[in-house]
Amino acid sequence: MVAAGAQALAPHGYDFLTGYLTGRAAPLGEVPSALVTATFGVFEPGLVDRLWTAGRALLPLPDLIAVRDRAAAASLRATLGEADEQRAGEVAAALERAVGTVDGTARPLFSALRAQPRLADPFGRLWRAADLVREHRGDGHLAAVVATGLDPVRASILAELWVGYPVGEYSSTRGWLDEVREAAAAHLERDGLLADGALTPAGRELRDGIEAATDASQEDLLAALSELDPLVADLRRWSARCIEAGTFPDDDRKRAEG
Repeated sequence: MVAAGAQALAPHGYDFLTGYLTGRAAPLGEVPSALVTATFGVFEPGLVDRLWTAGRALLPLPDLIAVRDRAAAASLRATLGEADEQRAGEVAAALERAVGTVDGTARPLFSALRAQPRLADPFGRLWRAADLVREHRGDGHLAAVVATGLDPVRASILAELWVGYPVGEYSSTRGWLDEVREAAAAHLERDGLLADGALTPAGRELRDGIEAATDASQEDLLAALSELDPLVADLRRWSARCIEAGTFPDDDRKRAEG
């Protein structure tokens, strides 16, 4: 519920990026910005420090989490309607059971969010459960990236090209200076992963391998989900309605890169 969260936080002084980063990191608690940088993986450390410092000054972290949760639940209720409330609760319960059973080792954002008190509203529970699935995959993805030896900037460039962005369209939003990104692109070219602003076959193979490793990191979670097909069908149907309502991006590339 990207739009709902941003709109709810704006009256408290948050811009989009400050609300996004502080909101996702808030379950970690009052930690140094260096830890937030490490858990997010692809943001320039100075940018993280500025956003994290600014975001914590605007609202106490528990209040920030509560504002986002209420906004997401209200947005889902308005978008999906009361008729879907019971099914939302059922899907949330299935996801909650699954995320409650998997191991949290080396998954800081997932584990911190899972430690938050469970929400009562069915749509709030759906939001939180889906967010947990997202963070579980995100932590797994970062581990897959680290295993390749890529640094954050090179990983961002490979990701943006793999999704379909030109070089710089995504990586430039993470705070890296032009010269840092240019050096990273030159490094990728020397390694034979990038040529003429596009992935080489070797670059695509490496990036495909990262995605495959990320998928493999979700096997325990998928195994814990019973009746997967009807769950996915409902989640796809609801996602389409959220996209139609403008509460989530309609650009496939933005959804793919997270």
